[in-house]
Parts: sequence; structure tokens; C-alpha cells
Amino acid sequence: MRKPAKSKVVQFLDKIAVENEPGLNNTQLMLYNHDLKPVEPERRQWGPWNFVGFWVADSFNINTWMISSSMISSNGLSWWQSWICVWLGYSIAGCFICATGRIGATYHIGFPVVSRSSFGIWGALWPVFNRAAMACIWYGVQSWIGGECVTLMIRAIWSKYDDVPNTFPQNSGTTTKEFISFFLFWLGSLPALWFPVHQIRHLFTVKAYFVPTAGFIFFIWAIVRAKGLGPIVHQPGTARGSELGWGMVKGIMSAIANFATLIVNDPDFARFARKPSDALWSQLFTIPIGFAVTSFIGIIVTSSAKVIYPNDEPIWNPLDLLTKFVNEGGGGQRFGVFIIAMAFTLAQLGTNIAANSVSAGTDMTALLPRFINIRRGGYICAIVGLVMCPWNLLSSSNSFTTYLSSYSVFLSSIAGVICCDYYLIRKGYLEVKGLYDGRKTGPYYFTMGINWRAYAAYVAGILINVVGFAGAVGNKVPAAATYIYNLNFFCGFIVSSGAYYLLCHFFPVLAMSEVWMEIGDEPLDMDGVDDVDGSSQELEDGYEKDSHVRYRDRRESLH
Repeated sequence: MRKPAKSKVVQFLDKIAVENEPGLNNTQLMLYNHDLKPVEPERRQWGPWNFVGFWVADSFNINTWMISSSMISSNGLSWWQSWICVWLGYSIAGCFICATGRIGATYHIGFPVVSRSSFGIWGALWPVFNRAAMACIWYGVQSWIGGECVTLMIRAIWSKYDDVPNTFPQNSGTTTKEFISFFLFWLGSLPALWFPVHQIRHLFTVKAYFVPTAGFIFFIWAIVRAKGLGPIVHQPGTARGSELGWGMVKGIMSAIANFATLIVNDPDFARFARKPSDALWSQLFTIPIGFAVTSFIGIIVTSSAKVIYPNDEPIWNPLDLLTKFVNEGGGGQRFGVFIIAMAFTLAQLGTNIAANSVSAGTDMTALLPRFINIRRGGYICAIVGLVMCPWNLLSSSNSFTTYLSSYSVFLSSIAGVICCDYYLIRKGYLEVKGLYDGRKTGPYYFTMGINWRAYAAYVAGILINVVGFAGAVGNKVPAAATYIYNLNFFCGFIVSSGAYYLLCHFFPVLAMSEVWMEIGDEPLDMDGVDDVDGSSQELEDGYEKDSHVRYRDRRESLH
């Protein structure tokens, strides 16, 4: 008997679908594809030095360069007090990174799959969408900053670039010259999105050598021109007493907030580690060292710039200082600016890929796995970053960048739920096949595919900060809310994880272990994962209601 012919719509959908295992049903196609499955041994190519190179490369960017500026100018700290905040903030961030990254490195799964264990098979879609949307917005904003670096590169070799006629309206928020630079950076980023994540490590290796070298050249150049370190390293802080204490707290939290997105999506990279230890010590030490060194260079260069240009306000943005160098002219000086601007361009490219395109691509893969893989998701992210016209967002609202930075309160609640679920509730045990199982009997199906406990805890973590968040974007709020918000990431993380722990204590979930038991990844055979009740083989041991008994028996069989 002949099968009915497929309609043109079905044929078209089959044609644009990503490559996948044959014979998967519709539910499996919504939960699984090549980029979502556990990374097989052949693709686990990230060793400890790859993670070192990754974070050394990521640490050198314009945002890190300027991290101490607000601490000194707004919080009233001295340079060494701000530098202590950087060390403490990024050391704490490194601990959070290692906590989430260990899940990916142990089970070789990314953030979208990790979140299924806590938020539910379908409940994970909201945190994933949340992260993907912000990654796309940040991609556009970071690309715009990359375009400013391109402008410097072109001006260094072609001084008449400033004379390009402007064809944009005056109220558009940009000019023809700025848009050309932005588009060139955006276009030059596209080839880097083609490579698989396990191979993109080579870009970070190149960046880890070239960019810090250029940064140290800039560092020495500024000191030589100033004939010293400048006044900022000699001026004392103006904050005293509680003002000093809260100033340092805000400085520490600003460093952690810079890492909020990477804390959540570190499993997307850590899953390519050869073994969990490769992603542990390399990240734990490289993150605070790399970011503290970059911040120190920014402080000294700004201090030296105050000597070079004594009539100007302290120049914290390195691009502004390089612009002044270009305006002074001189062939050697222009060449130096070109090399350093090229390094900042590469730095922005690497940061955009690490923090935005890879995470957005991975998240979009989980949102629509039948049609999107990481590569396609990365290009969708790039297109969104272009069409969103980031210059409009940056020019039309002074609070927009504050809003983006403050978004860590939402990500901290997600991280709190995930870490509590893995380390305290499940004690390291994950049933990998269950993370791809859409059956009602699956261990991560919860209620209609959503773990209400996780969402209740997630909302609790947001509510503790929501009033202070409103204050951060310009509204008048009580002082107590501001003090709470000064500890925003900690408050969101602690409240969400505490609420989740209590809810799971009174309303236990399946697939828990009574003792610490990380079993690592297992071969994933989708033939054993089916959505049709009673029509396929149960997953390994089945899903008994008394999961404590089940996993006690499982441990005995393992021994």
C-alpha cells in the first residue's frame, strides 16, 4: 500500500529541518538534536589550557578595562580599594562559574538541557528564551562597541574617514560613518559563527596571545608618555564609614553582575571539557587573575592620561584616549593606535561570541531543535543584533545600559534554582535519558512538563530585588530596597535556592539521591525514549515513585 504523498508545506519543513537521527517522533524532535545531545568523546576537545586561553581572552575587553571607573568616580573609592573589589568580585564569580560549569563538564550537556532537570522538560523553555533574548540584545550592543573600534582602525590609516558625508537624519542616533563601521564589524563576525563550539577554542587561543600583548603595549605607551603613573594612583578615596563599606559592596556586585550571563551559560562551554577537573581549576584561578590584571591596566592608563591631558576629565574609555592619540597625528602613533584598536576589535569579537552568540545559538536550539542548531541560532542572533538598531537603544534611553546590567537579578534566580537542584536536592545525580523524555512518567516531567517548585522559587528570587531594580532604572524607591538591591545577585541566588530547597523538602521530586552520586554521562539511545505510553522500552530502571529506594538499589548495583 502506497504512503500518501506529503504536502508541499511538509516537504518544505523536511527540507529545512536540521540533520537528526531517523525515526524520532514529534515530541523527541522538540527535545533533541545533535547540538543538544550529550557531547560524545570525539568532540570533548577542551583541556585546561583551552579554558585558560578562553578566560584570558574574554577578560581583555572594554567593559573590564572600565570596571573601576564607577567605583572611583561614583563610589568614592581609591584605586587600590576598587582593585580589591575587582579581585573579590571576580573570585566569587569564578566560584559560581565553576559551580554551574561542573554540571556541564560532568554530564557534557549545555544550559538548556541542564535547566530541564530543575524547571521541567517544558518549563525550561522560559529560562532558555529569557537568556536567548538578552543574548541577542547584548550581541547588537557589543557589535556597536566593536564598530567604534573599527572606526579607530580606519581613522588610523585614513584620516579623511571623518569626512564621510552623513546621509542619516540627525535624530537617528547614528551617522553614516558610524553605521559603516558597525556593519563592517557585524559582517566580519559572521565567519566566526560558522565554526562548531568545540573548534572555536582556536579563536580564543589567538586572542589570548595577541590582545593582552597589545594591552601591555598600550599600558607601557601611556606610562612613557606621562613619564609616570599619574595622579589617580596617589589620590586617596573620599568615601568613609558606611559609605565606604557600601561603595565596596556595590563594586564587588558590579563585577559579579558582569558575569551573570556567563554564570548561567558556562555549561555550554564546559560540556566540551575532557573531564570535570579540566573546567575547574583553570577557570577558578584564571577568571580573577585575568580580569584583575585588565582592570589594573585600565586604572594605570587612565591615571597616566590625566598627566598627558591635564585639562580633561579622567579618560576611562580606552577608545576615547586612542582617539586623542590619533588626532595628534604622526605615522608611528597612528600605527600604534591601529594595532591596539585591532586588538580591541578582536576582543569585542571574542566576547560577543563567548557571552552572546554561542549562548543564543544553544538556547535557540532548545527552543526549536527540529529546525535550529547552534550555527543557525548564532546567525539568527546576529541578524537580530543588526535589525534591532542598537544605536537607537543606546541614544534614546540613558537607563538602557543600566537595565541590561541590572538584568542579573533575573539570571541570579535561574542560577540559584539550578545550583540548589543539582547540589542539594539531587546531590549530583542526573538521569541523562530522562532529560530528553517527554513522557508523563519521566523523572523531569513534573506537572504538565513544568516544575512549579522551580517557578515559585524563581519568582521569589526576583521579588526580593524587584523594588530595588525599579530604583536602578530611575524610579524613587525606599532606602531599604536600595540596600537589598546593592546585594542583588546574592539576594536573588540565596532566596531562590532557599525557597527551592524548602519546597522540594515538603514536596519531593523524583530522581533524587540520598548520597552524593555524580555518575557522569551515559550513551544516549533515543530508541529508549518515547512519548507513547506503554509502547516502548522504559528508561533503564524505570521510574518508581519511591526514587530514594530506586537509587539506593542503583548504587548497590554500581558497586
